[in-house]
Amino acid sequence: MAKVKIMETILRDAHQSLAATRMTIDDMIPALEDLDKIGYHSLECWGGATFDSAMRFLNEDPWERLRKIRSACKNTKLQMLLRGQNLLGYKHYADDVVDYFVQRSVANGIDIIRIFDALNDFRNVERSMLACKREGGHAQGCIAYTTSPFHSIDKFVKDSKRLEDMGADSVCIKDMAGLLLPFEAYKLVKAMKETLSIPVDLHTHYTSGVGSMTYIKAIEAGCDIVDTALSPLALGTSQPPTEPLVATLEGTEYDTGIKLTDITKAADHFKGLREKWIKDGIISPKMLGVDVNALIYQVPGGMLSNLVSQMQKAGQIDRIDEVLREVPRVREDFGFPPLVTPSSQIVGTQAVMNVIGGERYKMVPKESKAVLKGQYGQTPAPVNEEVLKKILGDEEVITCRPADLIEPELEKIRADAAEYVEQEEDVLTWGMFPSVAEKFFKWRRAQRHLVDDQVGSAEGGYQPV
Repeated sequence: MAKVKIMETILRDAHQSLAATRMTIDDMIPALEDLDKIGYHSLECWGGATFDSAMRFLNEDPWERLRKIRSACKNTKLQMLLRGQNLLGYKHYADDVVDYFVQRSVANGIDIIRIFDALNDFRNVERSMLACKREGGHAQGCIAYTTSPFHSIDKFVKDSKRLEDMGADSVCIKDMAGLLLPFEAYKLVKAMKETLSIPVDLHTHYTSGVGSMTYIKAIEAGCDIVDTALSPLALGTSQPPTEPLVATLEGTEYDTGIKLTDITKAADHFKGLREKWIKDGIISPKMLGVDVNALIYQVPGGMLSNLVSQMQKAGQIDRIDEVLREVPRVREDFGFPPLVTPSSQIVGTQAVMNVIGGERYKMVPKESKAVLKGQYGQTPAPVNEEVLKKILGDEEVITCRPADLIEPELEKIRADAAEYVEQEEDVLTWGMFPSVAEKFFKWRRAQRHLVDDQVGSAEGGYQPV
């Protein structure tokens, strides 16, 4: 058995899960060189919600963030999370936009792209996988793990084999809600290793409390890579902690090759951040505990906080348990999609509306209609015919790959963004988040003018003799 490799999530999923994606590049920079020396398989540092949040909440250019991380981390592969045809947004984009986004991501420093689709409709990941390989990147195909009458080890193994046949360089089991139990993980990984010739990576969250046990059993079954977070930002809705796993495997046939003493300095830096974020209320104590209800309702941590927020705004937080019971019912009606962005938000919002509205599907957002209409792709199981009829009536359902219906759009986006473009990557930023991008670009321009004015004032002012 080869050494187990560690993918470190501290720069992306850890703070996305616990601290609403509020880590700035200035928070990261003091620890980057130390992280680079540890000996990780890769550092996840980009993608997911970080792109949107960097602009929306932190006034940061996500591309500049990536370049700064790349310049500091010269020895470790950088990894990102991509939502297939959705890229980092919440709708499908044309193939020319997907190709260009992947090209610029690799050019700016990304080595490994983890590519998933919320419905496990692999027609929606193929284009970005091919683009990644064309650019010389490592394309990691991804299976969103979930449980339902339509999901089984046999199905997941067949899915992983399909990803390998499509050209995936490795396969990730993405367990976003912490649903994968230890002995089930052993069986799943063992079956995948017997079928595949490419590495298997396991990603889980500690939400339900079983994450570290799940990793141990997966490693015993031959798992090649596991995703962990440095302890200050681990546990709760984040990943299992890095240090205890490294210590557990040291001296065994699964030894990671990482030394605890090499981790300490970076961990200490993030310990200070954690204390500050707890004090400032950015990290909620609710996100740090174990919630075994995740195994019952299959609600990931981020989705749970969204549901709580929606019910608080509606003044009906006392009915949150009704919403949690409604989520599995909506999920079944919608064809048992895994609960991961964007399907988790869609199912969760519909469950909230069903409870608040007093009648199921009395209020239906356009995103729910889009799922039923096939605009996100094919659902794992057939949708409930009665619900389909109630919501869509006689509207036609799409059966092709949704992006086949989207005309090339890169040049139109380029024209729309022309007024603000200062770098090629700005075109892609605008394409995914036009309103957020416009606000950020205006702020960026104002900052530049402010600096120019200050420099001009200094140059034209009093000159010492």
